Amino acid sequence: MVKLKEALVGVIEGFYGRSWSIDTRLAYADYLCEAGLNTFIYCPKEDPYLRRQWQRDWPVHKWGELQQLSKACAERGIKWGVGLSPVELYRDYGADQRQQLNSKLQRLNELEAPLLAILFDDMPGDLDALASRQAEIVSDVCRWAPTARVLVCPTYYSFDPALQRYFGRMPVDYWLQLGRDLPADVDIFWTGNEVCSKSISASDLEPITEQLGRAVLLWDNYPVNDGAVRSNFLYTSKLTARSPNLNPYISGHLCNPMNQGLLSLPALSGLAELYGSGRLTDEVLCRMLGPLTWERVSRDRQLFEQQGLSGMGSQQCRKLALEYGALPGAAALEVSQWLRGEYSFDPACLTV
Repeated sequence: MVKLKEALVGVIEGFYGRSWSIDTRLAYADYLCEAGLNTFIYCPKEDPYLRRQWQRDWPVHKWGELQQLSKACAERGIKWGVGLSPVELYRDYGADQRQQLNSKLQRLNELEAPLLAILFDDMPGDLDALASRQAEIVSDVCRWAPTARVLVCPTYYSFDPALQRYFGRMPVDYWLQLGRDLPADVDIFWTGNEVCSKSISASDLEPITEQLGRAVLLWDNYPVNDGAVRSNFLYTSKLTARSPNLNPYISGHLCNPMNQGLLSLPALSGLAELYGSGRLTDEVLCRMLGPLTWERVSRDRQLFEQQGLSGMGSQQCRKLALEYGALPGAAALEVSQWLRGEYSFDPACLTV
């Protein structure tokens, strides 16, 4: 009898720019549990030991934080994992590189995390042998991390033509070959028809699942706000326009949240409702964010989502920053810091 994999539903901290504090991550272990969600993947683009310096080990204090987070999630029944982005490893994957990857995985195995993601997103993909090279790497990962559920983000993770504009021409039959060559039990991330999809339905997913030969794991880029345009806004409306009947096309659904961790919780209430728990009610959000902060955010939601920083102008931003800055709690601080421009997009974050 084939054992069915549990659907993964929760968050993937996979954005660029300013990442969350360890306090926010630890709090999320509780928040996800209370929301009825079961997954938290750590892979902020800001962590150099997951990307450009992936061959190096974390400093002692950062490694201690990862151990602490792994333990907190395990104690609460949250499936936790790390997303490793070995930058362009597929271009040169010889004996030395294999040994470096093996060493990194042995270190990650010490975290005893049930999930391990290998992420090839946001890297140049103009290589004819791209799918076979990536499948070779992932097959090694499966051997060297035998107890983990392995997840993969392809270089081309959406039908969005923007990916080929930024990362080069996609090789012919990339998805067909990747689906054929990857181990059958590996989950493959997909963001929908666009990098930041406005809606996702079963008919959107059927074509890619046919090519990959398996269900996809949704990497939902809502409410993420890490780009040059999206960092201008705060998205606190609940996730909508996702079909409730996506089986058998998905193996899970993970949302990529905002740089502002606590302010992402209202958006995640839609994810919780979609999969049946619906536990992030207004009453719960009021407690999590603080009653005054949640009242003001609800009041200003349209302003933050539609006008944003540039639309409000510097005078209104300063006024609101003072108002939120006077409120207690970490969520109010996130709002006031955003209004003061402390989360402004830095293009340099794309190259580190």
